[in-house]
Amino acid sequence: MRTLYIRHVPEEVAARLERLAAQAGLPLSTFALQELTESARRADNAELLSSLPSVPIDRDSILEALSESRAER
Repeated sequence: MRTLYIRHVPEEVAARLERLAAQAGLPLSTFALQELTESARRADNAELLSSLPSVPIDRDSILEALSESRAER
């Protein structure tokens, strides 16, 4: 496993991360690793979305289907 060092973290960012880690009951390093892991997991989302086929659906059709769905409830 690799070790990363992050330099030049703004004080307000560090304080916010420390506060969030404390709220989660985790050490700062564990909390930061979880956040980095989640960010890395989403890294390919833009590429995945751009590879999906484009299906032209106009706004009115979407709103009509939404209204029909709500009316069925």
